[in-house]
Amino acid sequence: QVQLVESGGGLVQAGGSLRLSCAASGSIRSIDAMGWYRQAPGKQRELVATITRTGNPNYPDSVKGRFTISRDNAQHTVYLQMNSLKPEDTSVYYCNAGDSSTHMNYWGKGTLVTVSS
Repeated sequence: QVQLVESGGGLVQAGGSLRLSCAASGSIRSIDAMGWYRQAPGKQRELVATITRTGNPNYPDSVKGRFTISRDNAQHTVYLQMNSLKPEDTSVYYCNAGDSSTHMNYWGKGTLVTVSS
């Protein structure tokens, strides 16, 4: 089993920045890609960013140029730097990790990001 714990959410004004962190623990030896997803009330969960074990990122157009994902494999942590935040970025942000050995997909409990206009 893998446990993921997110931190760093909060309330910020539009145009501001936040940095989310996600620490992985447990059976992390086979963790491969990690990422961030978000879900706003009444909406489906959507991709925010992913990063491979070797550090290759991927972003949807909605956050490209504003968000940056990074990871520290030694600390088993993935980060999401969010700049130029918009009210539409308000969501619960979830950390995700994939296990290349078991093909299991793990989720954190989420951290709330609220962007005020």
